Amino acid sequence: MRLTALLTALMLPFLATAATAQDQFSPVITVNDSAITAYDLDQRRRLLVLFRAPGNLDDVARQQLIEERLKQQEMDRAGIRITPENIATEVEAFASRANLSLDQFQQILAQSGVAAATLEQFVQVGVTWRDYIRLRYSDQAQITDADIARALAQQSGSADALEVLLTEIIIPAPPPRAAEANAIATQIAQSRSQAEFEAAARQYSALPSRADGGRLNWLPLSNYPPALQGLISSLAVGEVTPPIPITNGVALFQMRGIREVPQARPTPTTVDYAAMAFADTAAAQSATLRVDTCDDLFGLAKGQPADVLTRETVAPDQVPQGIALELAKLDMDEASVTATGGGNALLVMMCGRAYGDALTDPEALRAQLQSQRLEQFANALLADLRAAAVIRP
Repeated sequence: MRLTALLTALMLPFLATAATAQDQFSPVITVNDSAITAYDLDQRRRLLVLFRAPGNLDDVARQQLIEERLKQQEMDRAGIRITPENIATEVEAFASRANLSLDQFQQILAQSGVAAATLEQFVQVGVTWRDYIRLRYSDQAQITDADIARALAQQSGSADALEVLLTEIIIPAPPPRAAEANAIATQIAQSRSQAEFEAAARQYSALPSRADGGRLNWLPLSNYPPALQGLISSLAVGEVTPPIPITNGVALFQMRGIREVPQARPTPTTVDYAAMAFADTAAAQSATLRVDTCDDLFGLAKGQPADVLTRETVAPDQVPQGIALELAKLDMDEASVTATGGGNALLVMMCGRAYGDALTDPEALRAQLQSQRLEQFANALLADLRAAAVIRP
């Protein structure tokens, strides 16, 4: 009896650990016949923390996973698949949009407790769903010449543009400091006092503008990332944006003024920029004194690893948000330096903006309208799938 009791006592911790592990992989939500486990929810929440997603992350994780199960079930019915090679390519492209190599990105994932398979699943469903929607609705999403003429007529009436007078703060938030930086940003976002916001810029901002309390001059609203233009233009004077997550940082803006200007500058269709990493801010600032154009950066990068210097010509909405916020302040061949955490720094240089003006280019406008129409079909299909699904609990 004593031996039995002793063995039982010794086994209890192992039994408890096994039970905990089993609970982690037990279904907590079912979408039709597909299970979502506590592990799935925890992994998605960790991924959202890494992406600095806004909102209640538990609710966002639940919503995303339910929608992904619905999408995957629909694509399984249609026999849509993506090859492992294509998944690997898409994951590498995903990392490159954050200006990271695949190895660097995987290291950050591991440090954050995110399994590589979690990101692969996230990317796989997103890419496959996009292709499925194009395949299913391509005929219905065709844009006619009449559609283009109507859109051009609607757009031709906007002769004025907006300029904004902002104060900026960007707080470095590498993964070890992300929670602290987000807490500081959340507190600053409550401010309505320009003096308080400027004091916070001097204390926390990683940008050179901190010396002026983060105050910027008048800038076209169109210089800012397309995803942020609506948020910025909706601010009243004195209001502050919610914390805006960017790569290894969090940004805030306070509105000091907004005005209409006649004969609007056209919206850029492409942005040509360069970004070069340095060991510290002093080295990056010194480099700005030795370059006059973006091409000069290639001389500085000679003999260094290939990922030290990035040169891209992309649509404005394809520029990483943190870099886009810096480019908004720059004219051609101007450069800016910002700290990126861990003592490192990034030199960002504007190489040029192209004003092909998609609003008057019929084919570019056709592609834009078709993308919008496909998104409407996708949202409607997802709503139907959810309405027909059995989701527990």
